[in-house]
Amino acid sequence: MDARDTDLKRELDATLHARRDLGEEYESALVDSFLEKVDQRIDGAVERRVRRQFAEQQMQTARDSRSPRATDSWGERFGFGIVSLILAVPLSAIGGGVAHLPGLLTAWAGIVGVNVVQAARTNPGLFGRRKSSRDGDWED
Repeated sequence: MDARDTDLKRELDATLHARRDLGEEYESALVDSFLEKVDQRIDGAVERRVRRQFAEQQMQTARDSRSPRATDSWGERFGFGIVSLILAVPLSAIGGGVAHLPGLLTAWAGIVGVNVVQAARTNPGLFGRRKSSRDGDWED
């Protein structure tokens, strides 16, 4: 039983003692007064809960807006890969036809480079270094 329940129990006891002292003619006024206090207690609890949930939603929204996340959907990534492969055919033909093997290798290096940049953009930290347990402070 917490302090609020104790306070409410005290209020009920006081209301019952007042009813005994004042008589039945004041019963409805005493009950109304007690119910008003209960309503205020419930309203306060609901208001605190709503404010807490609203604050949690605002914090979650703020965290989501600050956290890096992929802005592309799976379909956009898939489409980028398909377009990349479709464009690889004429680029390979042009590079191989003009500069033979070095041109072909240059064209594919560009295609791979563009796809690596796209992968790094949609997956932050993909190529970043992971922190190991040895990367911390010096240990004795």
